[in-house]
This record gives sequence, structure tokens and C-alpha cells, in this order.
Amino acid sequence: MTIKDPMFELSRGAALVTGAAGGIGREIALGLARRGPGVVCIDRAGSDTRSLVEQIRREGGAAIACDADVTDEEAMAAAVAEGERSFGAIAYAVNAAGINIAAEALEITQAQWSQVVAVNMTGILTSCQAQARAMLRHGGGSIVNIASMSASIINHKQDQVAYYASKAGVKHMTKSLAAEWAERGIRVNCISPGYTITPMLKASEETLAGFRRMTPMGRLAEASEMVGPTVFLLSQASSYVTGHDLKIDGGYTAW
Repeated sequence: MTIKDPMFELSRGAALVTGAAGGIGREIALGLARRGPGVVCIDRAGSDTRSLVEQIRREGGAAIACDADVTDEEAMAAAVAEGERSFGAIAYAVNAAGINIAAEALEITQAQWSQVVAVNMTGILTSCQAQARAMLRHGGGSIVNIASMSASIINHKQDQVAYYASKAGVKHMTKSLAAEWAERGIRVNCISPGYTITPMLKASEETLAGFRRMTPMGRLAEASEMVGPTVFLLSQASSYVTGHDLKIDGGYTAW
């Protein structure tokens, strides 16, 4: 007998995904659309969100593309408003926009540091603010931020201090927002991917082989493997979960 569990349905309203043109953001946007809600696909101008929207529509889903810089409060507010006009109340949001600049701590410039922190931390806060304001008008919602296993560890022989600090900030910010908004009906959690096959993962085959050796499961993640955990955290299946960091790292941080 097949059991369809309503606990994992996303039927309360529309969904919004930032960084939707990227590897993880794109897969999550597709995964959410396949579960019913209209999806607002947000990325900076020039990103390929249009092909994502076309794919969602070919599959029978509903989506729109919005150009917005996640650090721009007015742009994010406008994107949320456009999503509400198109699909109704925003009940689910995933913040996947992020960048990395690899640089040694003694060499990184303030401009580089500021750029990473602006997108990875300020952008998450700005996005969460715009999303939460909309959710509060309709009785609450659920937000998932994309952190990284690098929020909890320092990756072996990789000098990227700004990335580590910003992702640790996302993890702690998620806890702070969860504690502050829990009584107002908004849950906030984050997922922390390990090494995942995306355009951002630029490394030699030798380096990738090393990543696989250091991961207990012996392989890298597919971006699509971030969808299930995200759906769990957005849905009623996790109704008593907030402020949680869910590591999806093939066991990398277990040893």
C-alpha cells in the first residue's frame, strides 16, 4: 500500500528561493515546484533564472523569475511583493545565494572580505527580513538558510577565512532569528552541505579525489540531494524544529 504523507506537503502558500540560478538553489527551486507551490526564483541580474522558470513550467509547475541583489532591501521587498501578486502568501523561503573568495588571512583585502560578508551574511539577513515581514501578514511560515559544513569546521588546507566566518555567521544568525520569531509563527533552520558538485566547486580531479577520501561515504554530494532535507525543514514534518543546523555532508564532520 502506498502512503501519501501530508506532513511533507508544501500546500500552505508560495515559495521563494534566492540564489536560484546556482547549483543548489536551482535544484531546490525545482524540487519545491514539483511539490506544488508557485516558486519565486530570485538571483542577481544577468543570472540564468529564465531557463529555470521555463523548465519548471514545462514540468507543469508555476514559477516566475525576479532579478534582485540580496543585499538590497528595496529590491528584496519588491521581489517578495511580486511573488505575492503572482502566487499569494509566501509561506516558504530558501536562501541559497552565496559566494566564496579564497584568500589567505594575511593577503585578503578589506574589499574582498566585505564582498563575501555582504552577500553571505548581510544578504541572508536582508532576505529573511523581507520574507518574515510577508509571512507575518499571513500567520507565519518557514525559512531555510544555506550555511555549510564550513560553518562548523575549517576545511583541510583551504585558505578562505571570509567564507568560514560568513557561514558560521549564517548558522548563528539562523539560531538567533529562530529564537526571536518562534512565538510569531516563523520557523528558521539551516542546512549545511558538504562537498557538493556545483559550478562553485572548482578543483582539480586530484583535489576532488582527496575530498572523496576524506568523506566517510566516499563520494561528493549531488545538488539534488539537498532537496529532501530542505523539504523536511520547510514542511509540517518538522513542525517542532527551529534553530537547527542540519549537516548534509556524507559524514565528513563525523570524524
